[in-house]
Amino acid sequence: MQVIGLCRFSYPALGGFQVEHETMEERLAYLYSDARMAERFRLFETVALPSLRQQSDQDFDLILVTGDSLPQQHRDRLHSLTADMPQVRIVTEPPRRHRPIMKDLLNQARRDPDQPCLQFRFDDDDAVAGEFVARLRETAADCAPLLAKTAAAAIDFNRGYIAEFSADGIAAAEPAVYPYFTAALAMYAAGGSRMTIMNFAHHRIHHHIPTVTVPDVPMWVRSHNRFNDSRQLRADQIAVTPLTAKQEREFETIFGIRSAHVRQVFGS
Repeated sequence: MQVIGLCRFSYPALGGFQVEHETMEERLAYLYSDARMAERFRLFETVALPSLRQQSDQDFDLILVTGDSLPQQHRDRLHSLTADMPQVRIVTEPPRRHRPIMKDLLNQARRDPDQPCLQFRFDDDDAVAGEFVARLRETAADCAPLLAKTAAAAIDFNRGYIAEFSADGIAAAEPAVYPYFTAALAMYAAGGSRMTIMNFAHHRIHHHIPTVTVPDVPMWVRSHNRFNDSRQLRADQIAVTPLTAKQEREFETIFGIRSAHVRQVFGS
């Protein structure tokens, strides 16, 4: 079964942001500011990409969506950072309405629309466990009788870490359960259905389709940083503490995130 991920990298959508701007010029100035782009690339390089490279099941596709107005030096850097990842396809689009363009890109990515697929959203500052794709396929197989009766269903791996990244390394809270977070939330789409994971607000997906929850092990890392769109208006204060040496090894084993790499990139 095809597995498709969708990652927006500073795409200037019309809508889709909780931080709003009066004009597209204001939005582009915000998205492409030096401070914001520096942080996005640091998190993308040290948190998001290592977790994808560590997938035990490498048979997945990732659509990396950015704007056609992304400055050339940032576009070149995106291509350089993902050059060794055949799963990644970088797509550049002009500003369009957020959900319609993302739904279109997901449906275009289906190699055989008459066959079912699995989809997930992937934020450029988050990580998933190295077994995420494998467990996603395994869970879909376990739930085959349920999935055979529905056009779409969500699979929610709801346990993970809130973490912060800096030149000092990684600081994180204890593993917690957050239902229907974007990170490690996936969706089954039946063959012939054009429904996508972007049809739904992630925190309300259970209002519309059946869902299966898998809480057994931490499956995601959600980074808290200066430019979390979802936290700009109501920033949650969650206490984090520096990882111990043992926890650093666990983060590397589970998510592929190396503390030494974080310190190096954020300290440069």
